[in-house]
Amino acid sequence: MARVLDVEPAAVRTERFVGTVGELWRYPVKSMLGSRISQVRVTEHGCLGDRAWALRDLASGRIASAKRFPQLLSFRATYEAEPTPASPGRVRIHAPDGRSIFADDPAASAIISEILGHELRLESESRADEKTGIDRRTVFGDVPVSQMKPDWTPQTMPDYFQLKPASFFESGAVFVLTSGTAAHLGRLQGATGPADRRRFRPNLYLDTGPGSERFIEDEWAGRTLRVGDELVLTDFAPTLWCVTSTLAQEELPRDLSVLRTAAQAHGGCLGVYASVSSPGVVNVGDSMGLL
Repeated sequence: MARVLDVEPAAVRTERFVGTVGELWRYPVKSMLGSRISQVRVTEHGCLGDRAWALRDLASGRIASAKRFPQLLSFRATYEAEPTPASPGRVRIHAPDGRSIFADDPAASAIISEILGHELRLESESRADEKTGIDRRTVFGDVPVSQMKPDWTPQTMPDYFQLKPASFFESGAVFVLTSGTAAHLGRLQGATGPADRRRFRPNLYLDTGPGSERFIEDEWAGRTLRVGDELVLTDFAPTLWCVTSTLAQEELPRDLSVLRTAAQAHGGCLGVYASVSSPGVVNVGDSMGLL
C-alpha cells in the first residue's frame, strides 16, 4: 500500500506501508529491565524517560552495564510518576530480593551495591564523555572477537564501549526491532518461534506481519520511516550485539546460540539504531510508512 505525501511542488515522495507498532518499551535505568507502555513521547534525545539513570562503577569511573554485571537484569525499573517535558518523573527500582526503592533515595546506591557485591552509584546526569566497561573475554559470549569486529583482537580491543556523547545510551537514542527479524533469527536458531525480543531491549518493536521473515531493517538504509502521525526516524545504523542478548532474564535462560547465530548469519547485527528527524508521540497500534 502506498500513498502520496504532501510535499513541496518540486518533489513527490511515496510512502509504503510496512506494519504497525506492536510494542513500546522504556528502560528508566540502564541495563535493568524496563516495562511495556502504551504510549511514549520520542524526542531528538530518545524516548522520554529512557535510560534516565545509570550506575557508575566507582572503581573505574565507567558506567556499569549487564555486559559486566549480568545480575542487573534481575532488577526492574518503572516510573512511579511519569516523566514529562517539564519533569523527570520518579523511578522505582524493584530489587531481586523483594525490596523496592526509589532511584533518588539516598540509600538506593548502597542497596544495589550490596546485592551486586560491587560499589556502584546511581546517577541521573551523564558526563560529556561516558564509557561502559566490558570484559574482553566474555563481551561477545563464545563468538570470536574477530568475527564481530574484524579489526579487533582480544589483545588489542579496548576494555570499554564508548557511549553516545552526554548520555547513557550505547550508540543511538532509539533502538528499533521488527517482528520479521525476530522470526527470522528464531528460524535460523532452529526454534519453533521467533527469538524473544526482550533479549534485545527495543524501544520500538514493530509488527511487520507475515512474509517479512528476514533482516528487514537492512532495507531501510538511506530511507525514512514515519511512525504514527508525528514521529519520523532516519539515519538507520545496524546494531552490533554483545553478550547481553544471551543473558538470563525473567524466565529466559542463558542462551549463547542467540549471538552465535546472529554472528554467523548477519555479522552479529540485529535491529537498528535510528535518529529522530521529527519528534512526536507514538502509540501501540500506530501505522508505519517507509519513504
